[in-house]
Amino acid sequence: MLITLPPAPAAVVVDYNVSVPMRDGVQLRADVYRPSAEGRFPVLVYRTPYGKHEVPRVYTTVSRAVARGYAVVVQDVRGRYASAGTFDPYRQEGRDGYDTIEWAAVQPWSNGAIGSFGLSYPAAVQWLAAVESPPHLRAMVPAMTFATPSQFFYSGGAWDLSWAYWTAVNILPDLRVRANRDGPRTEDEARRAWARDEARILGQRPLLALTDFAGLAPWYTEWMRHAPDDPWWDWAELRGRYGRTSAAVLNWSGWHDEAYGPSGAITNFLGVWASRGAPTDAREARIALILGPWVHGVDATRRTRAGDRAFAPNAAVDYDGIVLDWMDRHVKDDSLAMTGAPVRVYLMGANQWIEAPRWPIPGIQADTLYLRSDRRLAAAPPADRDAPSSAFTSDPANPVRDPYHAAYGAHDLRALTARADVLVFETAPLASDVDVVGALHAELFVSTALRDVDLYVKVLDVAPDGTAFNLMSPGLEVQRASAVLGRTEPSRAPEDVFRLTWSELLTANRFRAGHRLRVMVMGAYQPHFSLNLQTGASERDSSRTLAGRITVWHDPTHRSRVVLPVLPLRAPR
Repeated sequence: MLITLPPAPAAVVVDYNVSVPMRDGVQLRADVYRPSAEGRFPVLVYRTPYGKHEVPRVYTTVSRAVARGYAVVVQDVRGRYASAGTFDPYRQEGRDGYDTIEWAAVQPWSNGAIGSFGLSYPAAVQWLAAVESPPHLRAMVPAMTFATPSQFFYSGGAWDLSWAYWTAVNILPDLRVRANRDGPRTEDEARRAWARDEARILGQRPLLALTDFAGLAPWYTEWMRHAPDDPWWDWAELRGRYGRTSAAVLNWSGWHDEAYGPSGAITNFLGVWASRGAPTDAREARIALILGPWVHGVDATRRTRAGDRAFAPNAAVDYDGIVLDWMDRHVKDDSLAMTGAPVRVYLMGANQWIEAPRWPIPGIQADTLYLRSDRRLAAAPPADRDAPSSAFTSDPANPVRDPYHAAYGAHDLRALTARADVLVFETAPLASDVDVVGALHAELFVSTALRDVDLYVKVLDVAPDGTAFNLMSPGLEVQRASAVLGRTEPSRAPEDVFRLTWSELLTANRFRAGHRLRVMVMGAYQPHFSLNLQTGASERDSSRTLAGRITVWHDPTHRSRVVLPVLPLRAPR
């Protein structure tokens, strides 16, 4: 579908709907923005499924890049808007991205030096292309994206239901236009339809019985048919492939980035760092990492709030400026030295940026807090005299729900403590400030007669007035027992204790003196992820649920605990 666009500003030359041939003969279309001066320019590539015509209207990155002397290729990915072919999300972006980068390198307005940028899907396409090893790719800035399908399409073994919204609102309208099908044909129409149908779609069981996307988005059910550890997903796996690119990579995310949080940015940063010899300073590997207090989106990086939590003005950054500075250094003039620390993370609660040469932040010390029978979190492990366990009944017919599910970010979740199916453990009021920066680790010893369970471990900062802010995205908090242990047996006895671990409870937060650190344990947190039926059957194929008791053990033999990455207090910047 070709869309008429307004004339470009006088200082910019724009070639609209330029055909870019792929290796299989399919023609993708791009708009090329470049300075009006004669010459060859370094090129930035931006590939999107959301309509290339929207990019200069919604974002300022293109115009600012042209003003700095770049040509910018803004392309509709295969099967979207002006581009030919069939849309199959993510699966075609590696080869198509490679072909686009190499095409851009030999155009008469290009000097052959290529960079790529973008956030979310436009970030994922960068990684999928980069591991195909395009020779002309010098630098990339993939923001707020994934590293592995097991923590993107799924989280902790549970299917991520946010793909339903993405499909219904972001993708289907254009597919209906292309196929001349009935239904919402604009995002506004799709949002209104979603408001009407959300509860039904997200509550659908069996999952595979959903018919709303039939005939237009066959990949939605295809994804669900493959468990997160199925080798079928190898096409989307980045881990182990970082050595295939020599590009300079700026990894970027937010502590509250949608369902999956900063796991992708950190995993990718560490993977590239290791593939390049794991130097002492990440600058030697030509990589960097920015982690802010934001939710998903370019606009979020310019804001000083995430959900209901407010931060200082320094939480807002110049997204365009940071992207283009990276390109200036690694695409336009690779003789320029990297300036500033390669790792910058925002410490919530302190409202300050921490700068470091690598990740994890040097100087981190492990501090263990044990779950105790009086519902405390304490440095002293449980003793024989303490009650050995705490239990709750998990009922999929009445699951714990996120009261703020329509808006990611930090919210006051104190009301959840009133539920009988939420276990609450917390410290005494802290005597002094404590900075927690990095991956918290949780280890719970659990028993149940249920065939399968999900457990969520939520970490909160509780202020003296009772406000209890969550510190991370829900996808980091969930763990499905069967995803770790294999399918549990029907005869599992209640006293058969097993261990579940959480290794990516990622955050950076100062717990102020007088505050408490709270951990909540629950069997569901709807509607972010598919509901565990607790029968042992998959929610893809079944709808029957089973309620039952889940016991968390905290005795001298089974020391359920949370390990904090504590950073000794430092002077503010």
